[in-house]
Amino acid sequence: MNKYRRGVMHMTGSWMIYGANGYTGELIAREAVKQGMTPILAGRSEEKVQALARELNLESRVFSLDQNVSSHLAGIRLVLHCAGPFQKTSAPMIEGCLAASAHYLDITGEISVFEHTHAQHERAAAAGIVLCSGAGFDVIPTDCTALRLKELLPEATQLALGFDSDSGASRGTLKTMISGLGSGSAERRDGQLIPVPLGSQARTIDFGRGFKSAMGIPWGDVSTAFFTTGIPNISTWIPMPKNRVRGARLASVARPLLNSSFVKHRLQKLIERKVTGPSETSRMQNPAFIWGEAVNSAGTALIVRIRTANVYDVTVFGALEMTARLRQHEFTGGSYTPALLFGSSFIEQLPGSGSFQVFWT
Repeated sequence: MNKYRRGVMHMTGSWMIYGANGYTGELIAREAVKQGMTPILAGRSEEKVQALARELNLESRVFSLDQNVSSHLAGIRLVLHCAGPFQKTSAPMIEGCLAASAHYLDITGEISVFEHTHAQHERAAAAGIVLCSGAGFDVIPTDCTALRLKELLPEATQLALGFDSDSGASRGTLKTMISGLGSGSAERRDGQLIPVPLGSQARTIDFGRGFKSAMGIPWGDVSTAFFTTGIPNISTWIPMPKNRVRGARLASVARPLLNSSFVKHRLQKLIERKVTGPSETSRMQNPAFIWGEAVNSAGTALIVRIRTANVYDVTVFGALEMTARLRQHEFTGGSYTPALLFGSSFIEQLPGSGSFQVFWT
């Protein structure tokens, strides 16, 4: 379901990494330079952005997203947005890209952001630009898994997706998680997004290294996989010991406290002081295991699995590969998911990824 015509050059203009001074943004910037790319680095922290730009011999721009964003995108033909929490930052950057006729990518995993981005489809089509949220581990591997399952079992009515990884978390990832504290979980039922209590979804899954107790979580695919596949019932899962599943269920009663701005502010300040992100050695030693299951109305079930690089490395290589392809080829404007743009095999083509394994049950 690729949306570009091979061999047709689309853009030669500049591109930007916004949020380049964050943990993941910096990883992407450094790898971009290794690959011979020359992004413009941007963000709101003048000291950090300019220091990194000087080190990498790149151009920089400093601006916040409460300004007239499009005025800072002069000459920019693509923005890779890496500054979270995306629930707060994606909308103004999307507006800037629509006004500046620049493609927009981000590395979010937030359901509300995916829904907002998709809602801009007609505006993006009119502007002739591509909007694609989830251009990282959230949600490239699971989105490709969803499409592969749809290709193998076209009549599927139920879809479950999940992953198993021992990767550490960066400061930005933890801040995004804190911003969602108290929101519970979510799933797709009959095409509609439905909130469900955290800890209420439990099952046993072999993600690729043995059966484990698992818990449903509000992962972005409950939004994106519906756009990719049209399958009306979708749930998302991670491994979780049974005692922690029970703990999550009990924690649901504390949702008002977890939702308080005071608690979130204190936790985010603690993260600012204590957290950086996983080291290169840690990333190399901790791959990710992706799992998906599709079931049709007759009860026929299909499972696919794939092993990928570490979650942060998938984000770095995936975001840069998407950037390169969008800059090299002509695309029809609109809002897309990674798999809709580049097909189910896209994850298999990224460094550190294996091939899909298929199991009929």
